[in-house]
Amino acid sequence: MIELYHADMSTCAQKIRLLLAEKELEWEGHLLNLRTRDQHAPDYLELNPNGVVPTLVHDGTVVIESTVICEYIDDAFPDPPVRPASPAERARMRQWTKWLDEVLHYYTGVLSGSIAFRFQHLARPAEELKAYIDGIPDPKRRERQRQQIELGMDAPQFAEAVRAFDRFVHDLDTQLQKTEWMAGSSYSLAEIGYTPYLIRLDELQLWGWMDDKPRVTELYEAIKARPNFRPGYLDWRNEAYCELMAEKGADAWPKIQKILAE
Repeated sequence: MIELYHADMSTCAQKIRLLLAEKELEWEGHLLNLRTRDQHAPDYLELNPNGVVPTLVHDGTVVIESTVICEYIDDAFPDPPVRPASPAERARMRQWTKWLDEVLHYYTGVLSGSIAFRFQHLARPAEELKAYIDGIPDPKRRERQRQQIELGMDAPQFAEAVRAFDRFVHDLDTQLQKTEWMAGSSYSLAEIGYTPYLIRLDELQLWGWMDDKPRVTELYEAIKARPNFRPGYLDWRNEAYCELMAEKGADAWPKIQKILAE
């Protein structure tokens, strides 16, 4: 039995749903509301002490960290494979997922929070908002969240996020000039890992980044055409979140262009 603790618009949870759909696996879901801090409930923290989603439970085995979960699923259910057979392509796949974990995931939170999600928090009563921020366990994350909510695109890490995404789309375009897929000749955990981040740029109306990168658009269209895209993403799409991202993201592109021109 496979159980997945997830959230509808979490990029990390989207990765796991995409992979489960790719493998055509049955699973039981436990949907968490991150805005009401379900992920910090004591019973959930017993499963995942980090207080984040997703968490996978397979026949009693608890697995956390989305990239580790992806590799676990491919080990436990190897057909169809989503890791290349070639050692060189498998290494390239891991380079992509390593950079996602170490760099881009953090800056996705900065980009999304500073542009759009801050408005969800600002709509709260002041005391409730203060309690939410004060309740974030990690002090660095707490301060980052406070800055994003209060300062938006003027938060000190926002320009860093823009430059990180600029590097990502440049490196992706460069790779796609050499290979059909991110790791080489086949769809892999690289695409599964990065699909939610391409979706996020699309949701935030920031696809202008790809105006001179048609190969990235072609990759995204190929990803959206796959059978796992609907059950992995579209069936869980939160329209209220997407409307907010579209509205606020449309106003963000000029600011991003200014940062990139500096």
